[in-house]
Amino acid sequence: MDGLFQFLSYSGFANFTIGHGVMILVGLLFIFLAIKYNYEPLLLIPIGFGVLIGNIPYLQDSGFAIGVYDEGSVFRYLYMGVLKGVYPPLIFLGIGAMTDFSTLISSPRLMLLGAAAQVGIFLTFLGAILLGFNLNEAAAIGIIGGADGPTAIFLSSKLANGLNGNLNLIGPIAIAAYSYMALVPVIQPPIMKLLTSKKERLIRMKPPRSVSKTEKILFPIVGLILTGFISPGALPLLGMLFFGNLLKESMVTERLAETARKPLIDIVTILLGITVGASTQADVFLTKQSLLIFVLGAISFMIATAGGILFAKVMNIFAKADNKINPLIGAAGVSAVPDSARVVQHEGLKEDPTNHLLMHAMAPNVSGVIGSAVAAGILMSFLL
Repeated sequence: MDGLFQFLSYSGFANFTIGHGVMILVGLLFIFLAIKYNYEPLLLIPIGFGVLIGNIPYLQDSGFAIGVYDEGSVFRYLYMGVLKGVYPPLIFLGIGAMTDFSTLISSPRLMLLGAAAQVGIFLTFLGAILLGFNLNEAAAIGIIGGADGPTAIFLSSKLANGLNGNLNLIGPIAIAAYSYMALVPVIQPPIMKLLTSKKERLIRMKPPRSVSKTEKILFPIVGLILTGFISPGALPLLGMLFFGNLLKESMVTERLAETARKPLIDIVTILLGITVGASTQADVFLTKQSLLIFVLGAISFMIATAGGILFAKVMNIFAKADNKINPLIGAAGVSAVPDSARVVQHEGLKEDPTNHLLMHAMAPNVSGVIGSAVAAGILMSFLL
């Protein structure tokens, strides 16, 4: 009997708390949403399963129930890729190798919509300061508004990593960012309808012009130089993004581009998702700060969506009658690629089944990726 009781005392059942139960339900919810509704399954399934792993407690020698990040655990070493900011640039490499910037090159003015959507980042930054977070923590929270998970993880690993008096907010920020990325089809349509009239939603835009191969090759080179000088802190992200795109567009490194956009990004996504998920132990995740982060993240995402739409309406004031912008595409200025662009396409087809907005929406969508990385670099340059 003594042996049995000793066995039970070291089992997960003996050290289980209500908090662990809540987090396990959160993990199951992520998996359910991914499978049932196809909400970002490549992200939510690894994260959700990681949440399950991280919230099965066991007893350490000190007598304190913890998760999986003790000395010698494989998760401890895999998580170093999150803490040191290694995984996000590798994901950006794959994104660059998958992305076609043709629409942005053919309509450079649409880049302004991606820039306008970043207003959510800076307004949430100010809001987080008012709620008591310090400058570094507020900056990491604000970047959630870009709906760019890798950028959010990268910035929080630098500014809100538990060092130098800052809270360790990597887990809550990453979960919030990826949650809102997955919920793009739920969050954005009501805002799009609220801020646009039926007449505006029916605007038909000119087809984008054909872009030459030379332009496609020059874009990542020129883009890197311009954005790198503006925001050197974002070079790990922007450098890999534009490098991946050059691999794709050069047409002489197809094997490398194929590796970057398929096996490499898949492997990194698995490692990132499951380690971030496993970092959400109940004792560190179920806190007042985490709740505030989710609330601020939702507000930030809604502001970013509204910012892109409203700026498109402002641009239409100065545009010629035959060159108007459908304001719906402004919602794609957030960095959730390509989900925001797909939502724009879906909402446009609901109004007019012959009005295809996907290609137009991709321009602010990919510029939003660049814009959120630039914003992160600017915040880092001021705060590090």
